[in-house]
Amino acid sequence: MEKFKKHWEIQHNWQLLFPFFGLVILGYSAFKISNAILQDYNLVFIIIAALVLFFLLLKLTLFIFKKLEKKWILDYKWEMIRVFMVFAVTGSSSLFVGRPIIKLIGITKENLNPVLYWILFIIIGLIFYQILLVTFGWLFGQFKFFWEFEKKMLSRFGFKRFLD
Repeated sequence: MEKFKKHWEIQHNWQLLFPFFGLVILGYSAFKISNAILQDYNLVFIIIAALVLFFLLLKLTLFIFKKLEKKWILDYKWEMIRVFMVFAVTGSSSLFVGRPIIKLIGITKENLNPVLYWILFIIIGLIFYQILLVTFGWLFGQFKFFWEFEKKMLSRFGFKRFLD
């Protein structure tokens, strides 16, 4: 355990929550993906596939951590997990917020060309994604990181003059 704490630069036991929840979220994602792909198969087969997928996703995530560790400026390695969790929660939440908003406007797949519907859905999702990213970043204690990330992203979309 000490080797794990040293590697992730964990000074306090409460910081172990982030690797724990990171692994739980990764396991849940692996199970959901396996279940979606293999829904007609036996549960045991789905669980075995989920374990294999979990291992592959873990390897991919650790590889991405190594690459982004040099690019992102964070105080501790364990904060990378917190940043990834914010991205995951924000992505999911923007879909949950976008769907009711688009229904409230009265736009459905039935009354609009499907291509146009999805373009509008993505635009509305992106708008809420920007707002939720900073909000969840603040809730997870990473406001400064996500505010800088947000400014960089919006400047790439051509909104640099509004940020100065």
